[in-house]
Amino acid sequence: MKLKCIIIDDEPIARKLIEEFIEDIDFLELVGQAENPARAIKLLNENTVDVIFLDINMPVINGINFLKSSKNTASIIMTTAYAEYAVEAFELDVLDYLVKPIPFERFLKACNKAKMAFEATKQVTQQVQNVDDHFFIKCDNQIEKVFYDDLVYAEAMLNYVILHTTTRKMIVYITLKSLGEQLPANLFIKVHKSFIVHRSKIKSIEGNMINIGNTKITISQNLRESVLSEILKDKMIKR
Repeated sequence: MKLKCIIIDDEPIARKLIEEFIEDIDFLELVGQAENPARAIKLLNENTVDVIFLDINMPVINGINFLKSSKNTASIIMTTAYAEYAVEAFELDVLDYLVKPIPFERFLKACNKAKMAFEATKQVTQQVQNVDDHFFIKCDNQIEKVFYDDLVYAEAMLNYVILHTTTRKMIVYITLKSLGEQLPANLFIKVHKSFIVHRSKIKSIEGNMINIGNTKITISQNLRESVLSEILKDKMIKR
């Protein structure tokens, strides 16, 4: 499996060099580029990103401020001409810090770190998928157990997801797509680009609205037919 990555750098020449480096590493896949973090938000919302190659000195918002404000779980590899920000960057949990001009050998070493981090996370995910009644998720700097039966629905909000459980709300920094890939399809269904619901928690369906718990959730027009078919199949009493 390849690590999906994006480049955030305002210099076209720098982006091109990193792109060429990525092409030479068989376990990396470039899914997008942006000239500043503000324009990268759309990429992060639309893709599961494993690695971000991030410059520091950029217009609109610089790389350091982006790190301070973002809760994205991708591994961050800084690619910058400014060595003096290294200490601050590592305090913000960057995986590696590369100073331009970047030799390919140094770039490859950083990418191998990202691969090791990804594989370690994947092992945890596989363990989660092997259990029958719960999964583990990182929330508030700790790993928490969530029982499938306690999760009513999940709601995407910008670059994080809110898990609405029977007892509380949990904010987790993961994409809805990534969460959906880990939840069992026989228990959960995506009804909107921003919502995944627990099938058994649905109280009723009125038109294009699902009543779940004390909440009404809209079914996307493009998903309505498949959602209704999935939810109602073999469950509706025939008259």
